[in-house]
Amino acid sequence: METSTEGATRPDTGPAVPAEAVDTVVVAPPAAAPPASLSPSRASDFMQCPLLYRFRVIDRLPEKPSEAATRGTLVHAVLERLFDAPAGDRTVPRAKSLIPGQWDRLRESRPEVAELFADDPEGERLARWLTEAEALVERWFTLEDPSRLEPAERELFVEAELESGLRLRGIIDRVDVAPTGEVRIVDYKTGKAPRPEYAEGALFQMKFYALVVWRLKRVIPRRLQLVYLGSGDVLTYDPLLADLERVERKLLALWEAIRRATESGDWRPRPTKLCGWCDHQAYCPEFGGTPPPYPLPVRAPESGGTEQGRMGPD
Repeated sequence: METSTEGATRPDTGPAVPAEAVDTVVVAPPAAAPPASLSPSRASDFMQCPLLYRFRVIDRLPEKPSEAATRGTLVHAVLERLFDAPAGDRTVPRAKSLIPGQWDRLRESRPEVAELFADDPEGERLARWLTEAEALVERWFTLEDPSRLEPAERELFVEAELESGLRLRGIIDRVDVAPTGEVRIVDYKTGKAPRPEYAEGALFQMKFYALVVWRLKRVIPRRLQLVYLGSGDVLTYDPLLADLERVERKLLALWEAIRRATESGDWRPRPTKLCGWCDHQAYCPEFGGTPPPYPLPVRAPESGGTEQGRMGPD
């Protein structure tokens, strides 16, 4: 997240200021604003726990980087950059050789990830972590042959506005286009494939992307493909128009629920087994915490929508 120094003033005039304070810039947190768009991850947040959505989208509470998520970011960067090389050079050794440089770039762009190994002075945990990243990259070659792929797009940002005014946005890992024009959307996952009963939830993100592509290009992707590097599985699905229409209806209902929660300030926690991994337990009523003051105006239902000012949820 970028920080802004807008509004900071230089101590050029006025009373004397201690030298150590001259270079200090107070960076205000980003101003809270109602949600303006929906991505697959934020839609999943709301379905998992409305209060988690609020903490991430409206309060923008900081979250500590995790080893698993950071490793995923690193592996994605390596797989993207590998396609810069000619087809014949897209080999396992070449891919592994990209890891140190991409790790350096990641630390430069996101300095907070260096905290992951702050208590590892000998570098032993970091070495194991990088070895695990190498193993994920190597496994990819058993699932796909990059020498036979020429992606049309990599890390493609897509955004579409529905007739309702809802804006959908996201980043697609890879888009392949066949000579016949058929489109395949590919997403890399560094975890393990879900059990069959949870496959539909895993495909939600891919159907979201397919809907955006359809709305943008009027083309229904021929195939959606999830590549699970953690378990060596590939999950595919060939969507139909009816699938995309159902996803659109679901997203519209979800957005209406988000709108009501935004106006009422009523963001209720939804306890699940995932709560144990949540960074915001200190603010969650389920763990005895109190959410921060709600930063947006709240409308009282009985008053027909008049603003009540700023307040927190009940």
